[in-house]
Amino acid sequence: MTYRFLIYISHTYALPIGLPLQEEIRKRNYEVKWFTELDPPRSYFPENGDLIETIEDAIDYNPDIVLCITDVVADFLPGLKVQIFHGFLANKHSDKKGHFRIRGLFDLYCTQGPSTTIPFNEIQQKKNHFLVRETGWSKVDPLFKIEENKREKPTILLSSTFSPKYSWLYNEEVITEIKRLSKTGEFEFLAVLHPKMDKEKIEIVKKMQHENFKYYDTTDIIPLFRQADIMFSDTTSAITEFILQKKPVVTFRNNKPANHLINISNAEEIESAIRAAFSPSEKLLKNIESYIYDTHPYFDGKSSERVISTCIDVLHTDKSELSSKPLNLVRRYQLRKKLNYFTLKSYRKPFTR
Repeated sequence: MTYRFLIYISHTYALPIGLPLQEEIRKRNYEVKWFTELDPPRSYFPENGDLIETIEDAIDYNPDIVLCITDVVADFLPGLKVQIFHGFLANKHSDKKGHFRIRGLFDLYCTQGPSTTIPFNEIQQKKNHFLVRETGWSKVDPLFKIEENKREKPTILLSSTFSPKYSWLYNEEVITEIKRLSKTGEFEFLAVLHPKMDKEKIEIVKKMQHENFKYYDTTDIIPLFRQADIMFSDTTSAITEFILQKKPVVTFRNNKPANHLINISNAEEIESAIRAAFSPSEKLLKNIESYIYDTHPYFDGKSSERVISTCIDVLHTDKSELSSKPLNLVRRYQLRKKLNYFTLKSYRKPFTR
């Protein structure tokens, strides 16, 4: 039996999450296409896959399974709608507004580890209109397949969220200290920023470049993780992706600092914190390992395989005991307006319970 998959994205940072899924789908000789309602990701196709141009064509494609690397998905698309997530739990928002917000649009949540599986299962017990399966996260599959690069100097990866409230790039003292440290010649600095980062802030980092400081304009950040010994960041889900390697992370005013991070509040603490990260204590390493097993206890690079197998299994699972999704009339109208889809046209094979 064959299946049609649709990878539904909005932003370019979804590409490295969807590509491992596409690879797994193609390996099984199933059909896979992509859809985005925004323009920026379009320039990455057809290089990265087969892009469907319009929502009408996406409906006509009649997918069996829609893999959603988005917060919302068009409810009128046929197929099992699966939430894949576009990041790890970053604690930038409350549960009601952040990672655990239930919008009533998805049939299945593929969670990353116990820290997400347990809360979603609790919500599922109350709402009962979706299913939860722990699979691991596709984006980090390559992390466990890429070998470490040899380094001439201790290497620090700089990353930051785009949110002004949390980003270290909005603190002049931090920028000044990073510049100073990079010019000592003792360390190698690599910098990568969120695609939605303010352009003025990106220019600041670009101008910081010299022989020991390089900026990378990419969403494919896994190879950079392998090049670095430690990370310096703030409050972003990239921290979790990096720390899965059991490498220390220094954070500046993290929203919810925990014992697996070296969190600081002042720019003058940066150098000592970085040196502590390069020589981590046994306690810190144990805290990091405990955090990893709670967040993403999969190191085999096979999360994409689990996601695809789980989706097919759930597609054929009896879901008659699940409740109907909430009407969400306002949200459904907003989605139709966003996609300019106001038609009574029907599709052939809706996902039904």
